[in-house]
Amino acid sequence: MLALRLTRGARPAVQLRRLLVTAASAGTGFLLLCAMGYALAHPGSPADATARLVWCLPPVAATVHLAVAVARTDPGTRPRPGLAAVGLGPARLMLVSATTTALSCVLGSMLALLVFLHLRGDLTGMPFDGAATEALAAGTPLPVPGSLTLLTLVPALASAAVAFVLRPTVLGPAPDGGGRRSYGRFGATGRVAARETFGSYGRFGTRGGAAGRGTGREEPEPAEGTVAVETPAVETPAVASVPELPAPHPAPKGLPWGVAVLAAGLAVETYAAGATDDGGPALPAALPAGPTGVLAGWLLTAVGLALLAPGLTHLCGLLLQAVRPGALRLLAGRGLMEEATRIGRPLGVVCAVASAAVAMTPLPDSGSFGPLTALGAAVVTGCAVATLCTAAVEARQDRSGTTAALLRLGAPAATLRGAAALRAGALLAVFGPLTLVVAELAALPLTH
Repeated sequence: MLALRLTRGARPAVQLRRLLVTAASAGTGFLLLCAMGYALAHPGSPADATARLVWCLPPVAATVHLAVAVARTDPGTRPRPGLAAVGLGPARLMLVSATTTALSCVLGSMLALLVFLHLRGDLTGMPFDGAATEALAAGTPLPVPGSLTLLTLVPALASAAVAFVLRPTVLGPAPDGGGRRSYGRFGATGRVAARETFGSYGRFGTRGGAAGRGTGREEPEPAEGTVAVETPAVETPAVASVPELPAPHPAPKGLPWGVAVLAAGLAVETYAAGATDDGGPALPAALPAGPTGVLAGWLLTAVGLALLAPGLTHLCGLLLQAVRPGALRLLAGRGLMEEATRIGRPLGVVCAVASAAVAMTPLPDSGSFGPLTALGAAVVTGCAVATLCTAAVEARQDRSGTTAALLRLGAPAATLRGAAALRAGALLAVFGPLTLVVAELAALPLTH
């Protein structure tokens, strides 16, 4: 009930992101049901049916990735002060996020089932009744357990991934003198600060009082019968406590591994181009049906791009701050360094998808895309772009405190907009040529 209330009361931008998850789940569920329909219509070719089901894995992974990104940017399920007092701690909010994601994906699976039954001709009264009776095995009854298993695959995987990513983590142990453990979310860092005792002040932890203010110890009482001589008090300048600055984010460690995997993928593609066709797996329409090594090289290339993108983003931030930077380049460079992991991974996935699309463009059969192949490509591409945009929204939300502080200090808004444009231009200048080069190298085994 709480998840439904939060879903209904969200802002339009949040609802739009959830509708994107619903649309991606609907497209993926329809592809899974079409694979089952092909298996029912062609019982004598289990290998082709299995290959179609395996080719549904990229849309499933893209949908789960988008669902996790949307759940991380949902403001309705972020920890806020006072929620733990009413029973909404980090664990409960994690369950709410997983439930909200499951509701969005289940809605998409229901839409996919309705469209699938309508195209089979089981539901009448609408246009295109039974438009795909032969391809979807209209004369064969659907197995209920298999249909439910395929339809619940995306909601189960998405909710489990959201629960794993947003799980509460203990940031610091409970202090000995009593206190609560602090929990974090979204990979935040923090520690439990030690409490100061009453009367402590300054840098040296001295206790306030009339006697011994600057020495940190109590002066002894004068003995009876002696004369106490008062010495003039010497005021020492108060030393303000210096706040501890957060440590800079370390550079991502996946850049060497990403370069190695990318080089291995391109080498595998080049080596497999000279091999004879080994009767590789059946591919969808308009995709090259060559040796299995070419397909393995493509997969390695995509994984390499996703691994090296965070390190490359961090390197872009360092280069922006090189050679006597000004305020604009400092803001842009530090922003890229802070957001290297958050922005880099989705950007690497977008580069992999774009390079695959560019590599398939000059193929002779590129105009023979079937409807299911086009739907799968649309789901993967749309999820990759939507995930990148959602990650940018999450980075903007995390940067809101810094942006507000800069505006209070008098920084012009044009400077902040210029820093954002400079970050986007630097990423485009680095990842654009990289995508084109990888696409040309990946297309060489197919065109020669």
